[in-house]
Amino acid sequence: MPLPKNGSSANETKGVFDDKIVAAMSYFWILFLIPLLSKKDSKFCQFHAKQGLVLFLVEVVGSLVFWIPVFGWALFVLVVAAAVMGIIKTLAGEYWEMPVIGQYAKKINL
Repeated sequence: MPLPKNGSSANETKGVFDDKIVAAMSYFWILFLIPLLSKKDSKFCQFHAKQGLVLFLVEVVGSLVFWIPVFGWALFVLVVAAAVMGIIKTLAGEYWEMPVIGQYAKKINL
């Protein structure tokens, strides 16, 4: 773990690191519930949890069409790619708005 910068304490740095790990759970199927319910005070976790919620809904609806050759397979690949990119961006500490999914996630008020 790198040393804290700009006068921040080690506990603050650990808190940011913990938020990244918890927020990354948002993109693992139903695990979006963990940051959504346990980190209500973290804007970062809530941002990614809401995107994870919308991605989960796409996965549930998509499971009906994933078995269709070409179209379903392409949708499955897009969903997996979005989840992987979400995890990577979250662990990097970025607020990354997913294409299409991000606009629906912004409308969620919990």
